[in-house]
Amino acid sequence: MNISNRRGFIAGLGAVTALGACGNGIGSTGASTIEARVDATRDYLFTRYPATRELADKAQGILYMPLITKAGFGVGGAYGRGALRINDVTVDYYSATQASFGLQIGAQQYAHALFFMTSEALAEFRRGLGWSAGADMEYALPDRGGNLSAETLTALDPIVAVVFGQAGLIFGATLEGTKYTRIIP
Repeated sequence: MNISNRRGFIAGLGAVTALGACGNGIGSTGASTIEARVDATRDYLFTRYPATRELADKAQGILYMPLITKAGFGVGGAYGRGALRINDVTVDYYSATQASFGLQIGAQQYAHALFFMTSEALAEFRRGLGWSAGADMEYALPDRGGNLSAETLTALDPIVAVVFGQAGLIFGATLEGTKYTRIIP
């Protein structure tokens, strides 16, 4: 490993470590904090984007990630914690991590929910030791007016990701490359 690769690796490790200081659940009271945040996120999502309630009714399970904190300066990372709910009951807790490289500077916080539309997609997610979001996932992003149309939310895709509540200076929140890992809070 040459010097520039080592510096990049150390910078990336530092960026991910720095995210640990953000208010995204690290050092919290654990499950009760995650549960309260998930409840608030679910309520906000259904109130602000009513079409998601219909999608939730059809979903086999929903992973709510109430607060993802993303930061970067050339090398970046993101982290957050949430809960997987089946029939609106928490069955597991997960962390989401992401590393990124390239031209970037700034910080952003956002929330997202993964709607598992088939039992196969949900089973595959729960079976793995870690699961990564890929390009084959359908994304539904609210427009500036806050509307999410029924045409945007399709039950034909095995997983539908809804990204919302973006605040910060990095544009284009994406879940591609995000790794989800089961945790014990």
